[in-house]
Amino acid sequence: QVQLVESGGGLVQAGDSLRLSCAVSGRTASTYTMGWFRQAPGKKREFVGAISWGGGITYNTDFVKGRFTISRDNAKNTVYLQMNSLKPEDTAVYYCAADRSMVLNSREYDYHYWGQGTQVTVSS
Repeated sequence: QVQLVESGGGLVQAGDSLRLSCAVSGRTASTYTMGWFRQAPGKKREFVGAISWGGGITYNTDFVKGRFTISRDNAKNTVYLQMNSLKPEDTAVYYCAADRSMVLNSREYDYHYWGQGTQVTVSS
């Protein structure tokens, strides 16, 4: 069984930075593609970005625009989402997810395991 635990969320001001972490447990989880999603109040959950086991990365270009960076430390079984130049519209619950494939998927239904989410609130 794979378990994901996010941390690092909080209340920040516009322009600030946050780094979210996702601790992954599970014997084979280090080979999984790891994704970040977010869900704002009243909106559907949307893809933020993903990183493969080999380090391939893809982002949602609609809003990331060079502000967010995904990384992973396989030795620590941890995935990170560094968010810079935060905007009020980035306010959402951020979720970490794991996909058993080695493909950089961006669709929710491609991901098999989910964390409980961490709240990020950006004030103007």
